[in-house]
Amino acid sequence: MEVILVETGQEGALLAAHLIARQVRLRPDSVLGLATGATPIPIYAELVRMHREEGLSFRRVSTFNLDEYVGLASDHPASYRRYMQEHLFGRVDLAPERTHVPDGLAQDIPACCARYEEQIRMAGGVDLQLLGLGQDGHIGFNEPSSSLASRTRLKTLTPHTVAANRPGFPPGEAVPRHVLTMGIGTIMEARRCLLVAFGARKASAVARMVEGPLTAMVPASILQMHPCATILVDEAAGRRLRMRRYYLDVYRRKPDWQKE
Repeated sequence: MEVILVETGQEGALLAAHLIARQVRLRPDSVLGLATGATPIPIYAELVRMHREEGLSFRRVSTFNLDEYVGLASDHPASYRRYMQEHLFGRVDLAPERTHVPDGLAQDIPACCARYEEQIRMAGGVDLQLLGLGQDGHIGFNEPSSSLASRTRLKTLTPHTVAANRPGFPPGEAVPRHVLTMGIGTIMEARRCLLVAFGARKASAVARMVEGPLTAMVPASILQMHPCATILVDEAAGRRLRMRRYYLDVYRRKPDWQKE
């Protein structure tokens, strides 16, 4: 696990976008795993800028999103398909048929989840998986106590996660309690994981993920076992790391080629 500390979330978003863009430039037919929420928005904005101003092309890229709400149509204002369309898909040259988000309206949920896993396999697996971090340590919608070997499936959200997601919904509309999410086992099969966490509210989760025990009660702690996981946090999110000076020193002393 590599821990990179930057001063601000904006600096972190630019670095994350650079790492994703580098992956796409090195392998134009890359398979990207994508996340939603507030944290990735400036990352996607920078990728859009690179596409428009620097010629970064996503024409051959395939994408798989981590999750979607059960019961929401793709054009619902709070659906993750709609989020991706607004922040990335509709603003770059991604081919629509290469973008994948779990079907929140699936009638046969187990079959839908199995098909999603098969689509990932048929695409050759995820090259780079972008991840956010919940305040309780969840990744995707794998809430605390989730199986560390889980696959794409139905999950019930905790009241804490429902409350955290409330701002994304129209006033008076209930937040769905169920979601479809990539499992932890699915996420761990990505060739590289890039987790980003910004702000003081994430500090406890970051510390438990990086320096705490590997436990299903902090699902993101499984990344300690990933052969190529990069944890990118700002000063506020990294303030509780006991070895933060060491992480800063390690990154500062790395040769330029290894910083990628």
